[in-house]
Amino acid sequence: MCHCLDCQRRSGSAFSVAVFYFRAAVRSDGKDPERFQRASASGYPVSFFFCPRCGSNVWWEPERMPGLVGVALGAFADPDFPAPIQSVWTKEMHRWATLPEETVRFDVAPPPRPPQ
Repeated sequence: MCHCLDCQRRSGSAFSVAVFYFRAAVRSDGKDPERFQRASASGYPVSFFFCPRCGSNVWWEPERMPGLVGVALGAFADPDFPAPIQSVWTKEMHRWATLPEETVRFDVAPPPRPPQ
């Protein structure tokens, strides 16, 4: 779960929730996704891919984590999907938002993971 202002603007919500997978395990069956790249709060660019039919942001590829792909939790359309295990950029979190006690919190980005 990310609370940075960029994710708030991109998602149109108070935060964004991603499910990260190893890049080698992810493929797109869709046709010609739209791509948008921007800088991120971490200082590394992120490429976002959108469905050309409905405009939904389906996945993103953060250069900060070259071995991973983030998939939007909402793309699964599954209310039983497990809750996020960490929350990042909590320094920009809405003051009314609350997190489960077990959620690992980072004021900014967590330390980078080694590429897989």
